[in-house]
Amino acid sequence: MSRTLKIGIIGSGGIAGSHVKAYQELADVEIVAVADQIPGKAAQFIDFWRIPSAQAFDDYRKLLELELDGVSICTPNVAHYQTTVDSLRAGKNVMLEKPMSVTLEEAVEMAQTAKQTGFMLNVGFQPRYDPNMKIIQDVVQSGQLGKVYYVETGGGRRRGMPGGTFISKEIAGAGAMADIGCYSLDMALNAMGYPKPLTVSAYSSNYFGTNPLYHNEASRFDVEDFGVAMIRFEDDLVLNFKISWAMHMDTLGPTLFLGTDGGLKVTPAGKGPWSGVFDGSVGAITYFHDVRGHHTESQIPLIEHNKNLFNEKVRDFVEAVREGKPAPIPGEQIVRNQAIIDGIIRSSLLKREVTIDLL
Repeated sequence: MSRTLKIGIIGSGGIAGSHVKAYQELADVEIVAVADQIPGKAAQFIDFWRIPSAQAFDDYRKLLELELDGVSICTPNVAHYQTTVDSLRAGKNVMLEKPMSVTLEEAVEMAQTAKQTGFMLNVGFQPRYDPNMKIIQDVVQSGQLGKVYYVETGGGRRRGMPGGTFISKEIAGAGAMADIGCYSLDMALNAMGYPKPLTVSAYSSNYFGTNPLYHNEASRFDVEDFGVAMIRFEDDLVLNFKISWAMHMDTLGPTLFLGTDGGLKVTPAGKGPWSGVFDGSVGAITYFHDVRGHHTESQIPLIEHNKNLFNEKVRDFVEAVREGKPAPIPGEQIVRNQAIIDGIIRSSLLKREVTIDLL
């Protein structure tokens, strides 16, 4: 019989509820503590989710004094860095919500702390658990596209701007890039084995978020709702990235992988004003190649499934903790994702190309 794993949750906002539901579906997992810096909020969360055996804390550092096998960090973005570092140093495995951090320097230190302490830092990109994402990765890494020299990814919502903590730079660090752009980057970069980025030239704006016609919190909206960038990588690879929370357009197009021997087009799933980005499943995958001199297009059949992708990522984290496996989505890898977002922010502010300094 498996030992019951003890889990703590830091931050009791909306996404924390999804973590609770995922943990509650797993055998031999117990949520024993919840922390939130707003006095009384953790206790209210415990009551709402009916986990009376859990202790409530206003200071997450008190939670970290408990004997825990892991913690889910569900705080606003700006708190990811300190809570993660403190959790790792306290001997806890970490399931961290995306984005990894606000700055590249924070992400590097977080990954280094995981390596130094020997505890897991796992970053929550649940779209990876769609089996169709694995198809994309298999095709790209199989070599059948030849050398991949250009990738285009991102996406956009005609209308899909959140509010609350998402639109404050002081709390979120960034807007659409941190919220949904990191998913698109992960889909493309993971398929290619996470190449090392070298430079970024970017532009961003927030014409929609700051306009009361389009957002009811326009007066406090100070993050980007649109961003575009050209990123250069090692091995003569470039990536065209574009993301939008709102626009007067139905789509910013599919993700494209252009190779010397073939190409791959991937469209996101979903319809309507909130769709059009890769924070969910895949809509279609098309393989372009030549057969005996003839242009050929092959539709790659999608795998039908009813997986709850969010639950799958939590399950994978729990299994890795229980079995002593490496992090399923290691922070050390996601540093490169954060490096690009950091570079986009810097380049947009400076209005010029910037370099990315990674070891």
